[in-house]
Amino acid sequence: MDERDAPAEAGREQQGTGVRSVRRALDILGLLSEDRPVITLREITDATGLAKTTVLRLVQTLEESGLLWSHPSGYTAGPGLWRWAYLARSQWEVPRETRKVMRDLADRLGETVNLFVARDVNRVCVAHEESPHPLRHVVDVGDEQPLWAGASSKILLRDASDPLLRRLAAASPRGEAHVERLRAWAQEAAQRGYAVSSSEWDEGLTAVAVPVTSRSGTVIASLSLSGPSQRFPYEAVERFATDLTEAAALISSQGFSHPLGPGR
Repeated sequence: MDERDAPAEAGREQQGTGVRSVRRALDILGLLSEDRPVITLREITDATGLAKTTVLRLVQTLEESGLLWSHPSGYTAGPGLWRWAYLARSQWEVPRETRKVMRDLADRLGETVNLFVARDVNRVCVAHEESPHPLRHVVDVGDEQPLWAGASSKILLRDASDPLLRRLAAASPRGEAHVERLRAWAQEAAQRGYAVSSSEWDEGLTAVAVPVTSRSGTVIASLSLSGPSQRFPYEAVERFATDLTEAAALISSQGFSHPLGPGR
């Protein structure tokens, strides 16, 4: 898009579009990352396809709001984002006691420990402690994965409604027929007290998961151990499940809650 397109674009912007401007501003902020902490105007225009005048206007607004900061090489994250990040961390980070239980578990068992909560048709990682092995399963806090597969999904679906199960099945690669398997998985996990998956979501990955419950017994999260399948022989799964269950009971007794959890 060149400068001749700017008037037409400005007209479209005014027709509908406070929302469009917000989306474009968020797209610009989304270009920042650990690998690219500074972005130039050229990079923004190339990545967004917007006219330079539109980019300049959006960047100026973001600067005035403190969300972007001028840098000798371009623009970087502003102090406004730090304030928001601090607020988000205080609201979303799991309790220190929970993290300690997870870290002790990862060190003792040698595999990655994750804590997931259900969010509509997905499960969201709200905490993780990585395995000490160089070859390990990596999930970042905030990552979303579908609820139609995986050990943690089987745990989180224990009290799922039939309409939700049908929605999940329809969204899965197997289609609506998958609903019966989802129901059976959830029932089996409830009976055994834990769930296992192997290559259901990531090829070559095995996971064992158990429920974290509220004082009323409602499943509010899943605590899982995951890693390369070759390190999860059959005879080790029961031991992993036992250790996970003890850790989950401790987390539950500490009164775990999270903004994404049930009833929030």
